[in-house]
Amino acid sequence: MKRKFLTNLILLLSLNLLIKPFWVFGIDRSVQNIVGAEQYGFYFAIFNFSFLFNILLDLGITNFNNKNIAQNNQLLNKHFSSIVIMKFILAILYVVVTLSFGLLIGYSHEQMKLLLFVGFNQFILSFIMYLRSNISGLLLFKTDSCLSVLDRVLMIIICGVLLWGHVTNIPFKIEWFVYAQTSAYLLTALTALTIVIKKASFKKLNWNTTFFMMIIKKSFPFAVLVLLMTFYNRIDPVLIERILPESVGNEQAGIYASAFRILDATNMIAFLFAVLLLPIFSKMIKIKESVEQLVKLAFTLLITTAIIIAVGSYFYNFELMNLLYKEHINESARVFKLLMFGLIAISTTYIFGTLLTANGNLKELNIVAACGMIISIVLNFILIPRLQAVGSAYASVTTQSLTALVQIIIVQQIFKFRINYKYLSSLLAFVIGIILINIVSKQINFNNFISASSISNHIWIANFIFMIIASVIFASVLKLLNIKALIKIIKDK
Repeated sequence: MKRKFLTNLILLLSLNLLIKPFWVFGIDRSVQNIVGAEQYGFYFAIFNFSFLFNILLDLGITNFNNKNIAQNNQLLNKHFSSIVIMKFILAILYVVVTLSFGLLIGYSHEQMKLLLFVGFNQFILSFIMYLRSNISGLLLFKTDSCLSVLDRVLMIIICGVLLWGHVTNIPFKIEWFVYAQTSAYLLTALTALTIVIKKASFKKLNWNTTFFMMIIKKSFPFAVLVLLMTFYNRIDPVLIERILPESVGNEQAGIYASAFRILDATNMIAFLFAVLLLPIFSKMIKIKESVEQLVKLAFTLLITTAIIIAVGSYFYNFELMNLLYKEHINESARVFKLLMFGLIAISTTYIFGTLLTANGNLKELNIVAACGMIISIVLNFILIPRLQAVGSAYASVTTQSLTALVQIIIVQQIFKFRINYKYLSSLLAFVIGIILINIVSKQINFNNFISASSISNHIWIANFIFMIIASVIFASVLKLLNIKALIKIIKDK
């Protein structure tokens, strides 16, 4: 299983690292720079508000289905024909509830119109994720990897034409960004649907009330978990926009979005680990195969990367924000250097939370997530009026860290993993070493080696690259990153 995990992880990461960084830093960033922080903040708050009720689109069906199909491949045809109907019924419920709450909190006509389209996009995306859960549940990771980037490829093409194709004299509007997503999601959904229909030998839709109630009952714990986690992961910009005065709220939400964009992009790496690990953990647990070595392997690869990125972002916060954006650089940098430490906690959650999900420990996860949601909301209401977007960053990192720590404790209690003090000492030494490497890298003067004026304006990039290379070498010295061992795992049949 370690070989299957590593080979498919390499493919999945390769495809996503080729496509998604260009989407985030080429397209998404360009849109914010063109429309401005206030207009992008207007969109970003609505986008995150649409996430709050996203669970109504799914009710935990996708996670349940992924785990279930991985353990029982033969159920794909039976489940697919009924779940498709359920997804469309849930879509209607989602739209009604989302728009109703939008009116309840006082959204304007302009905000409601955008919310309708963003909500429709959420439905299509949810449908894509369900279709992909069938494909990954069958352990068809190569096909799933290609589908994971298809929507972004299409959006890059559409938005690229609108941004730089000179097809219109009208300045780019934030609504166009939403419409481009709609088109890309629809085409991706059709592609995924075609693949699943073929794999399921699908013939016709079949509504079964008894089956519907059974699926709702079994997937309900997954639904509660997703709902609670969505609230404490996505509510920050919504609260910023609602708590602060209108113009300030939109602007601060835009500033938060600038920093969050990079966290969200790097979070993609952790998410891809979870996509592979959930069906693999589920299969291993069913056949009573030990997961300890795979957990250690996945956690080491992910946490090493997360520490390098988080600490590096703290030391190079202004430089990175100044490279990416045109306005509110100092404000974005202050949010960014705090928010990126959340990547360490998020990465931990994607390993240990996924293991608990595969093992069926939904009750424990829901309790942790409920506490996380309460902590997040309370901290946001306390800190946003005082510190604005920076306060929300503090709330996010605190919540993520506490929930990750509790999940580690729960995993240890259930699985009784051997406590490896040598390994923990290596991790501690690695953190201290990465901090020292960053301090040293900031002091090195590369001006003597790089004299071109166009390059010297960004001389810090050389320092940053040096930091990354030195960090990777240090991880290898501590054997946290063991290239020979990884190659051996890949080669072993």
